[in-house]
Amino acid sequence: MTEAKHHRLVWTEIPVTNLEKARAFYETLLEAPLIKDDNGPQPMLMLPDLQGDGAVGHLYEGKPVTQGDGITTHLAVNGSLDGAMARVAKSGGEIVSEEITIPAGSFFYAKDTDGNSLGIFKY
Repeated sequence: MTEAKHHRLVWTEIPVTNLEKARAFYETLLEAPLIKDDNGPQPMLMLPDLQGDGAVGHLYEGKPVTQGDGITTHLAVNGSLDGAMARVAKSGGEIVSEEITIPAGSFFYAKDTDGNSLGIFKY
């Protein structure tokens, strides 16, 4: 992995069955508010970047993929991964792996309340 400014991935869209339920999960996990945006074809909740001055994607009401299908969205968190694991469990998500260390940092796999695959990353 390289510096964030060099990444080609610029946005992610995560389908959820219920925006308010998903809001509770992601706001607990990220320890930051999601901002509602009604400017598109349907309401969205914007996922904040680490600095809180931009967005890296959004949640929208749609059909999540089935078990084992789809992509994994990796989200960076502040604080420890142990704390993030506790927040995933507290908010109804599922922890799928132990902490994994790679040269760029550490992360674990989890699922949100709709079963979407997440990598929770700490630099």
